[in-house]
Amino acid sequence: MSSRVKKFLSFYGPYKRLLALDLCCAFIISAITLVLPLCVRHITQNLLEAGAPDQLRDIALMAAVMLALVLAHTLCNLFVDYKGHMMGAMMESDMRRELFAHLQKLSFSFYDDQKTGTLMSRITNDLWALSELYHHGPEDVFIGLVKFSGVFLITLSINPTLSVIVVLFLPLMFVYSLHFNRKMNRALRLSKERVAQVNAQIEDSLSGIRVVQSFANEPLEQAKFDAANARFVESRRLEYRSEGLFYGGMEAFSQLMTIVVVVFGAVAIVHASLDLPDLITFLLYVGILIEPIRRLVNFARWFQEGITGFQRFMDMLELPPAIQEPSQALSPARLRGELELRNVTFGYRDDFGVVFRDLSLHIAVGEYVALVGASGVGKTTLGALIPRFYDVSSGGIILDGVDIREYSLASLRRNIGTVDQDVYLFGATVAENIRYGKPDAPRDEIVGAAQRANAHEFIMALPQGYDTEIGQRGIKLSAGQRQRLSIARLFLKDPPLIILDEATSALDNVSERVVQQSLERLIENRTTLVIAHRLSTIRNADRILVLTADGICEQGSHDQLLESNGIYARLHNLQLAP
Repeated sequence: MSSRVKKFLSFYGPYKRLLALDLCCAFIISAITLVLPLCVRHITQNLLEAGAPDQLRDIALMAAVMLALVLAHTLCNLFVDYKGHMMGAMMESDMRRELFAHLQKLSFSFYDDQKTGTLMSRITNDLWALSELYHHGPEDVFIGLVKFSGVFLITLSINPTLSVIVVLFLPLMFVYSLHFNRKMNRALRLSKERVAQVNAQIEDSLSGIRVVQSFANEPLEQAKFDAANARFVESRRLEYRSEGLFYGGMEAFSQLMTIVVVVFGAVAIVHASLDLPDLITFLLYVGILIEPIRRLVNFARWFQEGITGFQRFMDMLELPPAIQEPSQALSPARLRGELELRNVTFGYRDDFGVVFRDLSLHIAVGEYVALVGASGVGKTTLGALIPRFYDVSSGGIILDGVDIREYSLASLRRNIGTVDQDVYLFGATVAENIRYGKPDAPRDEIVGAAQRANAHEFIMALPQGYDTEIGQRGIKLSAGQRQRLSIARLFLKDPPLIILDEATSALDNVSERVVQQSLERLIENRTTLVIAHRLSTIRNADRILVLTADGICEQGSHDQLLESNGIYARLHNLQLAP
């Protein structure tokens, strides 16, 4: 048995008892469906024609039996429809949880090539189809086979010739249904791809709504959405056309079979090889026969759709994170913060070339080092390598004398704090966003962190203070306020190593001064690497490194580098120029 088959069946594990009860109820439903026409036959053939003295009493008794069977049928149907669907929903929830947990582990390099809308479609649409297969698959096959074999055996015992005539229709029905079922599935897969594209387009446009409106490009975004939406509608047209031909054809076959049974049954009655009660019973079973055929064909549809979703699910689940931990990873509670790069070479992908080559530097514990240079030389990339968001192509990054690849990712990243230019805040309250730095922090610690980040005053001016909802990405706050909340998060986290990536470059002068004060408090007694755009913010750095395409070309204090009149001095003079 392949690993994927085992994985597919493993999701039934926690629900084996529920599955057994579901199939038991399905068997009872099938059995009752097969027995009811026999009850009708008994009434019409044995009670009405026989002329028994207690005819009314026997009919009443049979009516009571049939009512009891209908009640049992209804209760079992209720269980199958409710509990069976809940089983599928819980399995879907388990799969969605596992997939989400795996997505959390995938590295930045994976998300560099993915669209959020497409991933959301994988987690929702694909898994919904799979849950329907998990629920309806065993149930439809079981009910379909029981009813089909039961109808065939019972009709064969009533009239073999008429039974064979009916059976001759079945290969035609299966060929017809499978043909249009395949068409429906192709159209359905196309529809899912198209709706994923629509999701991605919506996510992209709405996330950038402020850029869209600032450029007055609403018509452009509407045109892109309309194009994606039109492709989706076309895929739905193909799907519904195939669906109409499928169900319309099945209905036509059902009516045709009824006509054939009536005609050939009437001929058999004329020749005294069949009586009227048997013909009525036969017609009832022909009506029943259509339902298991539909179930089996629907199973084929759910199977194809569900297996396609499962393959996509497994393709994602089996995708290994680019960043791997060693089996015996080190997990120190707190590091000192001594950082060293030894001959580090890195490139995002082979076709992107090398960002930097053989880069080496050493930062002592508690040292404040700034990194400057032109855009595109790899400053931000270097900041992303230290927490292992990406792995070096060659060389090594050493933290407290140990290669960072020897640490567990959780331990490494707990000891590193980052403040970026583009701050991400969650659509929650102020307190919840600050608490993200320490999930179990009490309110007084949150307030203390906000005070050290110069954020307490503006927070208290908000409508509900620390309980104010700030909107997705903190959209209700200014850039400076968002930055101070991100700094407050780091005060709670309290890491020994800080990386500041152009943290104030997008702020106005007033906001920059306030945030700079917060940052100065934050970096006290911590190893700090600042990726700087505004050189005025790093005058007090212990050491400034100038990074170019050839590596680190200059280093020293602010005054030393100005005196050397090199690259740093030219950058500094350019920023001072009117």
